[in-house]
Amino acid sequence: MTASSELAQILQGRMATYQFLSRMFRVEVDDKLYHILLSMRFPAHTGNDKVDEGYRLIASYLSSTADNVLLDLARDYVRTFIGSGNSGFSAAYPYESVYTSPKRLMMQDARDEVLILYRAAGLGKKESWKEGEDHIALELEFEQILAQRSLEALEAGDTDACLKLLLQQRNFLTDHLTNWFPMMAEDIAKFSQTDLYRGLGKLTSGWLENDLEFLESILEENGMLEDAPERITAQLPAIEEVGA
Repeated sequence: MTASSELAQILQGRMATYQFLSRMFRVEVDDKLYHILLSMRFPAHTGNDKVDEGYRLIASYLSSTADNVLLDLARDYVRTFIGSGNSGFSAAYPYESVYTSPKRLMMQDARDEVLILYRAAGLGKKESWKEGEDHIALELEFEQILAQRSLEALEAGDTDACLKLLLQQRNFLTDHLTNWFPMMAEDIAKFSQTDLYRGLGKLTSGWLENDLEFLESILEENGMLEDAPERITAQLPAIEEVGA
């Protein structure tokens, strides 16, 4: 298995990145998050073209924003993720059900499937959360929580538990996030009018690809994914200075 200190550092980076992405999709950018974004450093050459383009777009937007930035971002959040119609084709709706059901409806089988997984992991939805459980922000947060648990298992010396949690994360990526988010990313590019949200779509797509590659590599290395295709281990670009 990858050296514990190296793996712990990677898991910490994964937690921070999933936390950041989840927050970006959950609600509009507020003043606190905006200043966190301004303080962040975005790498230029990560080895993943989508990640690189995502970082470039976000950095470009942050370097040229006007006085009404929060209002502009709030409007673009609504335009991109909420829309003005009810046909299922008027925005990049942030729900797995929309992209995996024939009529692009919310609260379909995908929502029921992830709800079962959340409950099996001992997780419940906060009363303040009024959206469906298959919202992209919750699915990303689920990966963050599992990454945190795998780090805790690693630090406790329980390698088997750590690997099982990593396998759970890999399965959630293949069964859910990477199965539908690429379609949402295409809609983000279609509906968004700011480079911040265009960049977020590309960054998230590339990140999910990198993370799946990392997970399958380490699981195969430890004999837990013998049928997986051979992959090249990629360095995951962690985002720095993420706020709670």
